[in-house]
Amino acid sequence: MTNPAEQALADLHTHAYAAMKRGELSEASDAFERLLTQRPDRPYYHYMRGLAHKYLLDWPVSLRHNLRAIELSGELDEAEHWNAAIAATALGEWAQARRLWTACGIRVPEGEGPIDDDYGIAVVRLNPWHSGETVFVRRIDPVRARLLNVPLPESGHRFGDVVLHDGASTGRRFDGQREVPVFNALGRLVASEFQTFVAFVSCPGPDDLNALLAVNAPGLGYTEDWTGSVAHYCMRCSYGAPHRHDREDDADDWQVERNLGIAAQSRHVAEALLRNWAAQAPGRSVDAIETRECPPPEHQEGHAWWIGPDDDENEDEAAEEAPDDNAATRT
Repeated sequence: MTNPAEQALADLHTHAYAAMKRGELSEASDAFERLLTQRPDRPYYHYMRGLAHKYLLDWPVSLRHNLRAIELSGELDEAEHWNAAIAATALGEWAQARRLWTACGIRVPEGEGPIDDDYGIAVVRLNPWHSGETVFVRRIDPVRARLLNVPLPESGHRFGDVVLHDGASTGRRFDGQREVPVFNALGRLVASEFQTFVAFVSCPGPDDLNALLAVNAPGLGYTEDWTGSVAHYCMRCSYGAPHRHDREDDADDWQVERNLGIAAQSRHVAEALLRNWAAQAPGRSVDAIETRECPPPEHQEGHAWWIGPDDDENEDEAAEEAPDDNAATRT
């Protein structure tokens, strides 16, 4: 006959993992904490509580439990080291982060302080618990990256932001030359100096658009043609899961009315850019310039937004866990 105390512990174990799978992170954390009061030396309970707090963006607790899991484990477990390194990076504990990356066999440049190197191009999914807009980035660290696109204002992010991203890829995206990994962003670490201006222009043809996109000027970060680069993908597309759509838009039809995202240090810079461009050829016009400051969407629980199609769950389950069936992405 099963011991009642052992059965209660087994039930709590099942409850903790089920809550984690549902994305009920606070509930899972509480359950793992209760398990640890009875089994304080179980490394996988420390790891799981650290994992829950990673996705809660609670970095001190995540770091503490991952380090304890590492201490209790008899052999190297990369998952614990990676999550501890992510938390140390989020907290700016650079010596700790460097030690952990090195233990994982990750190349880091010599020195102290923040890691600043070239880890290649990737894609990050901003606010993955919400709309999940995807943008291209340059990775400067194993889990830090600088945004290369102009995000939509609703994302609460800007061109040039440095964001923290997860260590596990949740898909692949073609960057024009090769397939690159897609990571979930876990928050902004350094805010960009650039503001986002939304411009609505009339552009007679591709040459007129290219003339605008090619301009370099002091105080100007990047000009992006959202009409051509931003698509609202279903979540399957966002995660790179193969499937077919019944209808594809005709990409050969030129749209005269274009929507632009402009990263500039001031409105004066954006207005001067568009005014000079419009004056240089007939048919060009600027219909409006708007700016909107939005905070990032609040962190949400209740869905396992970190699950990608390559995880244990299948693609359909991953898509069903997503909070929105359309995500803005760069093509």
